[in-house]
Amino acid sequence: MSCLMPGEDFTLVVVFPLWPTFHLVGPLSAIDLSSSLSDGSKVRVAYQGLPGAYSEAAALRAYPECETVPCDEFEAVFKAVELWLVDKAVLPIENSVGGSIHRNYDLLLFHRLHIVGEVQVVVNHCLLGLPGVRKEELKRVLSHPQALDQCEMTLNKLGVTKVSTNDSAGAAQITAAERVRDTGAIASVRAAEIYGLDVLAERIQDDTDNITRFLILAREPIIPGSDRPHKTSIVFSLEEGPGVLFKALAVFALRNINLSKIESRPQRYRPLRIVDDSNKGSAKYFDYLFYVDFEASMAEPRAQYALAHLQACGLFSICSLLTLKGRAAADNC
Repeated sequence: MSCLMPGEDFTLVVVFPLWPTFHLVGPLSAIDLSSSLSDGSKVRVAYQGLPGAYSEAAALRAYPECETVPCDEFEAVFKAVELWLVDKAVLPIENSVGGSIHRNYDLLLFHRLHIVGEVQVVVNHCLLGLPGVRKEELKRVLSHPQALDQCEMTLNKLGVTKVSTNDSAGAAQITAAERVRDTGAIASVRAAEIYGLDVLAERIQDDTDNITRFLILAREPIIPGSDRPHKTSIVFSLEEGPGVLFKALAVFALRNINLSKIESRPQRYRPLRIVDDSNKGSAKYFDYLFYVDFEASMAEPRAQYALAHLQACGLFSICSLLTLKGRAAADNC
C-alpha cells in the first residue's frame, strides 16, 4: 500500500479516559437544559472564574447575547458542557506573554468535547481599589499569579505586597468584600463595575501587547466546509527514530498546508520511553504528545490525504491519533 495514494481510507482512534468529580459555582436546575435557542440569543456559555473575569469577556465576545455561567475550575467548565448544563464553553489556551496553559491542553484530551471556534481577547490589567482610595495608599495587591507577574514593574514601583488568588475577578470580589483601604486588586474594568471598585490605573501590564487566545468548546463538532478559512487541531504521538517528527510534519508541507501551532507535552500516563542502546543498555527518554494546529478544513481532500499519509506510513504508535477537532478561524467567530 502506497502512503501517497490520494484516495486512501484512514481511521481516527479516539481515547476517552474516565471523568473525575467536579464542582460548579452556583446551582443549575433542570430548566437550564432547554434554555438555549436556535438563534443563539440565549446560548449558555461556561467559563472559569467569577463575573468580570477575562474568560467571561471571551464568552461575550464570541456570543454577545449569551448567558454566561461561571465555574470555579477548568474541570467544571468541561463537565458543565458534557452534562448539558450549558451549550458551549470558553477555555484560555495561550497568552502572548505567559505562553501556553498546559493544564488545559491536558484536559482537552481527557474530555469528549470538540473545538468549534476560537476568540482572542486583549488583556487590560487595571489597578482597582475601594472608592476614594489613591493608588499610593495601597500596601497589598491581590490577583491571579500570572496577572501579578505581568504587572511586576508597576507593582514594584508602588512597593506593594503581592498576594495570589485563584483569578483576577475573585481578587476584585475579595477587595470589595474586605473593604480594607490599603488593599487593591488587578482585574478588568468590568470587574470594577461589578464589585463597586474604582479604577486607579489602566493598562498597568509590563507588555502593552497582551492577548489571550480562547477556544470555544461544544459537545458536537462543526462539519466544516471548504469555502472559508478553517483550522483543524490534532494530537498524536510518534514511534522512536531519527527524523520521525520531520517526516510527520512534512506530510502537511507536501500539500501546502500551513502549521500555525506546534506544542509538545510529556505523556502523563506513559511519561518514559525505554530505548535499547547496545552500548550502554536500556535508556529512558520522555515520551511526548504533539499538538498541531493546521490551516485547512477536514472537508478538503488535501487535509484528508495528509492524515491518511501519516497513518499509512506507520509514523504513529497505537492509538496515537487521540482526537480530531475542526473549527472556523478566529476572524469568523
